[in-house]
Amino acid sequence: MRFALLLFSGLLLLACDSSPNSTDDSEASFPSAAEVIAEMGDGFNLGNTFENGGNPPTFRASQPVIAAYLRVGMTHVRMPVTWMDQFGGDHLADENGRVNFSHPRFLELKRTIDFAIARGLFVIINAHHEHAFKYNYDGSAAFDDRFSNLWTDIATYFADYDHHLAFEVLNEPEGAFGSWGGTVHPNDPQGIALTRQIARVGVDAIRATGGKNLERTVLVGLNAHGNHQQIDEVFPTTAELPGGGSDRYLALEVHTYDPWTFCGQDGSNSEFPGVNPIETSMRGTAAHARMLGVPLHWGEFGVGRRNDQSARDTDVVRSFYKTVVRVARDEGGSHSAWDDRGWFGLVSGNAQNGYDFLYDIVPTMLDQ
Repeated sequence: MRFALLLFSGLLLLACDSSPNSTDDSEASFPSAAEVIAEMGDGFNLGNTFENGGNPPTFRASQPVIAAYLRVGMTHVRMPVTWMDQFGGDHLADENGRVNFSHPRFLELKRTIDFAIARGLFVIINAHHEHAFKYNYDGSAAFDDRFSNLWTDIATYFADYDHHLAFEVLNEPEGAFGSWGGTVHPNDPQGIALTRQIARVGVDAIRATGGKNLERTVLVGLNAHGNHQQIDEVFPTTAELPGGGSDRYLALEVHTYDPWTFCGQDGSNSEFPGVNPIETSMRGTAAHARMLGVPLHWGEFGVGRRNDQSARDTDVVRSFYKTVVRVARDEGGSHSAWDDRGWFGLVSGNAQNGYDFLYDIVPTMLDQ
């Protein structure tokens, strides 16, 4: 099945991309994170865009991609954003974490956020690559102040947005936080302690801005590139969570590209382990999140191929996507398929002519 989206995209592009409605009643209660996660449901990543410029970081280039996913019923979009690292020759935030909200790239991001929310989508924005920060973080006040400044600025700027905008503190903690094959092992106590610390720093900064940000859904992640199997290492009990388990607007974000020998860009279809191991692993993560009393968002998942994209047009690949979506739904979580329009791409086309879905992956994973 293919979806011809040119007419639909064109109509949406002509529609006004106004800012979402907001209320002056700062005391109006937002739904809990559990309610937000349940309503977010099916979603996708606007990948390789505002985090690295692999795709044009503009509203005009992003709008028809969003239109394609709206057409098949997606209800949220995760928009990765890099603030402190440079790409395109500059950055959005300076060496102190202070954000330049007049930067042209930020204005394009804001227009894209507003467009999505105005059309009923939930939006997650995050601090995504930030490699220099992740690999050099040492838990010192200097690093924490920089990160606190970043999220204070972001949260203050978006303070009047309603609950359809969520914040993800730090994508895929790695480097000093612990990575497979890195200098710090994911189960290293210091790396785990730093992962918990940076989660608290980000959440505390957001909550300290007050108003709607006291009740905005905020997501925190796991080290080892967000690997879902790290959940019981990083957050074994509620005591390790930001807020110690008392923050009903907190959610956990996990990623799954397991096994990497199958899912990775250089993986092989022969390494597909079957549906049962994938399902069992995911359900174990969901069970631990329930024990913690925190809702779960599967923020990235996918299968990529660097050299042979035709290998993705297979039943085993579609089965992986379908399994992740089915289990995430069964367990009451939300999910964002990774779409970078490259190795892990799920759409094909262009801004002028609209987008079709590649290899029937998205229609298949949603049809269950």
